[in-house]
Amino acid sequence: MNPPKSEGRYQKAEVRRSEIGDRLLSFAVDVVRFSWRLERTPTSRYLANQLMRAATSTGANYREACSAESRADFVHKLQLVLKETREAEYGLQLLSCSDFVTEGALEPLLGEVDQLIRILVKSVVTAKSKA
Repeated sequence: MNPPKSEGRYQKAEVRRSEIGDRLLSFAVDVVRFSWRLERTPTSRYLANQLMRAATSTGANYREACSAESRADFVHKLQLVLKETREAEYGLQLLSCSDFVTEGALEPLLGEVDQLIRILVKSVVTAKSKA
């Protein structure tokens, strides 16, 4: 017997949530590892710490969103994830434009953060439309 369609959609949504959560965790780990490879100057340490705070908060905030008490709470928390992800993107761009990293060193992280932002924007739009 086939499961009801709504149950199948629920399972797909859970898989997507898990995948997004996994990607946010991997992104945060990659940022932390990259940050520790930076030259140890006061300015680079400041930028790295700010970047790590933004990048590591994305996954934690996403987990909070997945445990939201209502659709409105979910949308609000998901928007916080998006804001933190955009802040991490800005930090990466700032480092990329500075002399702290070699040209192209941040391309993988910049590519991933761009994809995450696109996913999160669509998730916010979808969640709002279902509210």
